[in-house]
Parts: sequence; C-alpha cells; structure tokens
Amino acid sequence: MEQHDVVDVIRTKRDGGRLDAGQIDWVIDAYTRGGVADEQMAALAMAILLNGMDRAEISRWTTAMIASGERMDFSALSRPTADKHSTGGVGDKITLPLAPLVAACGVAVPQLSGRGLGHTGGTLDKLEAIPGWRAALSNDEMLRQLEEVGAVICAAGDGLAPADKKLYALRDVTGTVEAIPLIASSIMSKKIAEGTGSLVLDVKVGSGAFMKELDDARELAATMVALGHDAGVPTVALVTDMATPLGLTAGNGVEVAESVEVLAGGGPADVVELTVALAREMLAGAGRDDVDPADVLASGRAMDVWRQMIRAQGGDPDAAMPTPRETQVVTAPSSGVLTELDALSVGVAAWRLGAGRARKEDPVQAAAGVTWHARPGDEVVAGAPLFTLQTDTPERLPRALEALEGGYEIAPAGTTYQPSPLVIDRIS
Repeated sequence: MEQHDVVDVIRTKRDGGRLDAGQIDWVIDAYTRGGVADEQMAALAMAILLNGMDRAEISRWTTAMIASGERMDFSALSRPTADKHSTGGVGDKITLPLAPLVAACGVAVPQLSGRGLGHTGGTLDKLEAIPGWRAALSNDEMLRQLEEVGAVICAAGDGLAPADKKLYALRDVTGTVEAIPLIASSIMSKKIAEGTGSLVLDVKVGSGAFMKELDDARELAATMVALGHDAGVPTVALVTDMATPLGLTAGNGVEVAESVEVLAGGGPADVVELTVALAREMLAGAGRDDVDPADVLASGRAMDVWRQMIRAQGGDPDAAMPTPRETQVVTAPSSGVLTELDALSVGVAAWRLGAGRARKEDPVQAAAGVTWHARPGDEVVAGAPLFTLQTDTPERLPRALEALEGGYEIAPAGTTYQPSPLVIDRIS
C-alpha cells in the first residue's frame, strides 16, 4: 500500500477537498494498526463532520473499514439470509420477535446485535435477562444455529471491522458522533462484513432517537441504502417515528416479556405493526415475498422458533423474568386523554433506574425499567397508575421520577387525538 502523510490527508479534508481512494485505504489501515495517532484521527473526524464526504468517499471509507477485519460468509446455508439494523430508540424490542418471525417464514436471520449506551437499550442486555442465555458464540456455533434454527441473535466478534471499534470509541469522546458519513460507514461496515444477503434498516426519528430531525434521518437512511447497494447488498430503509416510545415497556426483562406477548399473538399494536412491516421488507429482500408474516405470527410458528433460539444459546424460554427489589407507581394527576408521551423522558428514566449504562463497562440491571399503562390517545383517570418504575437500587428512583416530569401531557376528556404514522418513509 502506498504511503501517505497523515497531515496532508487531514489538510485535504480540512480545506474542503475530497480524499482519494489511496488516502482513505491508507489512513484506515494505518489507524487500525496504530500508525496514525488518536489525535490525528480525531482531527480528521472533525474535518469530516464539518465538511462532509461525497458518495464515492463514504463508499471507499466503508470498504476500507470492512477490509480491516474478516468477512463472514453464509453462502453455504440452505436458505437465504436477511438482517435488520435499527438506529436505536426507546422500547425498541423489535429484533426479539422479528428474528424468529422471519426465520419461521423460511429466511435465516444472522442478527449481530449490540449493547445499550445512554437512553437507548441494547438487544443483548435485554436477552441476558433470560436465565442462562449467552451472547457470545463462535462463528461455527452461529452457522450451525442458523442452519438448524434459522435465527441467531448474538454479539459481533472482534474480527468484524476492527477499524470501526477503534473509531467509534474515538468519536464518542471527541464530539464527532453526529457526522452522517461516519455514522453510516460505522453501521454499514459491520453489517456488510457480517455477510448478510440483504439488509433492512430502521432509521428512527424524534425525541427518543439519535436523529431528531426528519431531514437528517432521511439523509442518513439514503446514505446507508446507497452504501449497501455499492457493496452489492440489497438494502431498504424505513424511517420510523420515535417521538413516542414503542410498546408499553422500556428496560430489559420487561421488554423480553412484552416480546413474548407479541409472539403469542398479543402485545401492543405498534410493536406488532412495526415487526410485521420490517418482516415484509426482509422477506422481499430475500426473495420470499410469497409468505405473509402476519399469518405466520398468528399461527404460533414464530413462537416455536423463539423457544428453539433461546434454548440453543443456553437460555430457559420458560423462566420467569427477574423481579425488581423496588417498584414505584406514578399515578395520573388528572383525568382526560393522554396526548403526549415523550420517548426521551421515558428512555432517560429507564436508564437512571439501571436499565442502561453511562459507560461501556457499566453493568445493567435485568429487572430495571419503566412500564406505562396508557399510550397517546388513551383515556386516563386521575389517581390511576400511569407509570410503574422498577429497580434493584431504590436510591435511583428520585432521579428517574425527575426524568418523567413534563414528559407527558393529559388533555381534557373528549379531546380528539390524531396519531402520527409509525412508518414515515421508505427509502430503497
């Protein structure tokens, strides 16, 4: 590989120029191996945040990040593969019912998931509330489970896009997390390296999402879809609403219990709607749009796959969810119609109760979380339960209650509530 001067690379982007393929390949490789210092990469990341990148630059940056590690290959499986990635929200437990549902429809789902940070929950943290369940699988175990069960939700190995791991940590501490080229390449380098045949993205927008503005969410979605196509992975994005949290729970064990309700044919309507919408996109991407996931969900076949999937990873699908040491109920201050429930307020409350972490190394509580007893549009009665807070550390309750203050609105009885659509846009 041709040598470059890192200061020249930084200057090019600082002055609004475009990086060529050689510069990008070299800087990612050198940074991964320790030849480019953190402060130099931080300067480059800030220049990218301020001046952006064009499609060719982002595509090459993503390819270089993939090349920093291994690529998985699922071509030996007897069925096609499809995967889903969500940009993160509050109460976003969709992966849990979605993976077994798509598998029950005949498409294998290699779902490499992450842990929560801040107010957005992590899929692995939720599943670890199930006694015995383990997140770490070898590539061989993963392949075997995909062939035998059809779905796996596990932690990504260290071998996938190591450049991203290093750069992600750096962006976190240098104020460059928001750069769309860096977000898009971070997500897509991992997803493409993972080797899935097709990909569906759930790009959240609203108070509880990373992207607060619709234009930004659309730009991120379009950028990631383009990266997928450039890499030969058919990719579709749904832009979905995260002004209101999904379902009726945010936390770890409470979200697993809600997911099982969905698989049993019940559960909150919005969780069912989004699960089925994403399943349809995944099946279409894998060439199996002859199957209706709504019918499969109603048949109970997805529940069978869920039980197999949990068992295959050492978990007990019949185990009760952990019970918290302390619960506190918040009652409705007045009667009327709940017209607003702010996703960020609920997410911060769950996080402060111990469901999430402030730093990567922090532990999480399996039993911590928030349940809300009404959704926007529902009638509420003064004095009736509005929220139930759960934690193993009661000293966390006052700060969690603070987060919920001003996080909801109750309008006079008879107020008409106009719900906003859950799926706002589709970008392919």
